[in-house]
Amino acid sequence: MLLPLRNRSQAGRLLAAELSKYRENRNVVVVALPRGGVPVGFEIAASLQVPLDVLPVRKLGLPNHRELGVGAIAPGGVKVLDESLIRELNVPGSALEQVTQEEAATLARQEQYFRGKRPYPFRGRIVILVDDGLATGWTMRAAIKAVREHGAARIIAAVPVSSTEGRNDVAREADEVITLATPWPFFAVGSWYEDFSQTTDEQVHSLLAAAEPLNIA
Repeated sequence: MLLPLRNRSQAGRLLAAELSKYRENRNVVVVALPRGGVPVGFEIAASLQVPLDVLPVRKLGLPNHRELGVGAIAPGGVKVLDESLIRELNVPGSALEQVTQEEAATLARQEQYFRGKRPYPFRGRIVILVDDGLATGWTMRAAIKAVREHGAARIIAAVPVSSTEGRNDVAREADEVITLATPWPFFAVGSWYEDFSQTTDEQVHSLLAAAEPLNIA
């Protein structure tokens, strides 16, 4: 496919075409990683005519270099770490714990803001996990672990663009991985979009309100 993508909405519509076999499957739920994954997930859920939900996940970066991810956390106490990179960089345990506590506080606020007290009713369902791209893949891997612990029957990771390494790492943990492109060299996710402007909390709320609700019964 031709890059760059126009925006997250176009990316979601293109991904939906790759996921058409799940259309109108009442056992499927699209679960987007906020914030950037929500516009992508909204288009997929709308096209497939299935519900949309969100799962907040937070990347763990180094205290003095937050963009360098060494792992991620997800609800339910889920934590995944790049142990080899942590050893290579000789990251102190105290520094990692500080970052984890800070991100856990943000995660709790996001979970309350985006979901309230709604449970995660993923048991026995086919869960399509969606983000706007994969670089290291750690946030997606944390999401996969969290959804797996909630008893999902099958997990599909779906992203518009991915690094080859990120895709391969995620493929070892998801049941299926769907990507539109794995450009090389990868640089950053935003490099492959014409419009990669920040998704706001208000936009997330608006899209969730417009989407088909998840039946918790």
